[in-house]
Amino acid sequence: MHQKTSRIPTHEQNCRKYTDARGNRLISNPIDPTPIDYCPTDCAQGRLPDRTPISIVDIGSNSVRLVVYEGLSRSPTVLFNEKVLCGLGRGIASTGRLDQKAVDCAIAALTRYRALSVQAGANKIHAIATAAAREAENGAEFIDRANKALGVDVHVLSGREEAYYAAMGVNCGFPDPDGISGDLGGGSLELVDIHGENFGSGITVPLGGLRLQEMSGGSVRKARKIARDILADIDFLEDGRKRTFYAVGGTWRSLARLHIAYTNHPLHVTHNYEMSATQTKKFCKLVIKSDLASIPGMETVSSNRRQLLPFGAVVLDELVARMRPKNIVISALGVREGYLYSLLDEQTRKLDPLVVACEELSRLRSRSPQHAYELAEWTGGAFETFAIDETPYEARLRVAACLLADIGWRAHPEYRGEQSLNIISNAAFIGVDHPGRAYLALANFYRHEGLRDAHLSPSIHQLANKRIAWRARVLGAMLRVAYQYSASMPGNTAQIKFSKFRRRRYTLDIPEELDVLLGERPGRRLKQLAKLLNVEIEVRVC
Repeated sequence: MHQKTSRIPTHEQNCRKYTDARGNRLISNPIDPTPIDYCPTDCAQGRLPDRTPISIVDIGSNSVRLVVYEGLSRSPTVLFNEKVLCGLGRGIASTGRLDQKAVDCAIAALTRYRALSVQAGANKIHAIATAAAREAENGAEFIDRANKALGVDVHVLSGREEAYYAAMGVNCGFPDPDGISGDLGGGSLELVDIHGENFGSGITVPLGGLRLQEMSGGSVRKARKIARDILADIDFLEDGRKRTFYAVGGTWRSLARLHIAYTNHPLHVTHNYEMSATQTKKFCKLVIKSDLASIPGMETVSSNRRQLLPFGAVVLDELVARMRPKNIVISALGVREGYLYSLLDEQTRKLDPLVVACEELSRLRSRSPQHAYELAEWTGGAFETFAIDETPYEARLRVAACLLADIGWRAHPEYRGEQSLNIISNAAFIGVDHPGRAYLALANFYRHEGLRDAHLSPSIHQLANKRIAWRARVLGAMLRVAYQYSASMPGNTAQIKFSKFRRRRYTLDIPEELDVLLGERPGRRLKQLAKLLNVEIEVRVC
């Protein structure tokens, strides 16, 4: 049978239709139809030029998803994302087979995903399948059709592999994680003990949302008993006491999204969203016992996810009771990102994902990434001179904030602070919690707007404690000084430094060749910094 996908032009063919002999994009203006050179091979300036897109297709028990990433990176950036809730796992508990309508839905999606991957310029498709495909009687037949639809062989993960890649996803998204990860899919739950790069053997159990709903006949009360009995036999859950439980999977992300709306949390980002064990149990009971439509914020959850919320809440509630963790942290990264992470070399895996993401954004949006690196080093020396202690966590936030300090420069001056704050607080960063996002956002708001909070939403302060907020203000004040001497370009910042003169008296040492940059404006900003630190600072030309 002739494959429709054979008629789809490749990315290179598409590019050639709109490029000249040199590979430059040709754009016709409707007023002046003369083609003009636009950009080599249609690479937008908002894209990193050293990346080749890569596709991952995840065939789950509930959803079938395509994610095209900008490239293989320590901090993966999504170029295109689409999912279809086919429900492959629905009915397996009773029939042992994949439903034919669900199979047809999945094959149609996979055929589309192949074409989309070509269109996005992906050089390779990695395809994985989880519980439904590996357990169904007709799973092999479905995988054979899936292979043909995608044009690549689908890797059907074993239960241990699924648990391993979910744990790798947590490792990708959190620096040095310590706890137990749980990936709740439609057909199964994978649990792994994680301590940095060291994983336990992992286990998979039949507690996926769709399967639990079916096994219990739709009864939440019966579902609770099933979950409790299965989890009672998992001994290593006791090792998670007073540690973190990393919750992975769409149903638990939906629970977190609902909790964010229900509590009016100021930041609507699910990754690294944290709840205490007490908060979690209380909210799970609310979801289990209430009419879902009556819960404030339910509109934030897609209608297709809502029916599984009580069953996801049951599993989470029983896990918390069995494990007694310190807290529950939501991971937006799971099997797909874990698989991608496994493709990286060891040296790249050791990089800080937050710093990598901020470096990339600096390359894309700042006037000079090199200047951003200078600021990171310069502010580190300034913090040391003024004896402002930093934990390793705070030091990496300061470095990240410096890398982001100039990303708003193209905005109107009156809106640079606000725009930078919004971009940073809502960016798709990994490796940073919500208080850390507040530090990054506040530091850059103060860098543009000054040290007053007049135009700052009070909600941002809900995310940061006093220590974090004060250090962000100090960093913003230092950046305001530095930019007066650098004009946003590298070179000058490295030549000036703060020195301690005597008790509570400091100098800003400036080389003689830069004394022409002294003036009223930099002097005023230096006084603002001195007032904030409750010290005296004088300029000394060396």
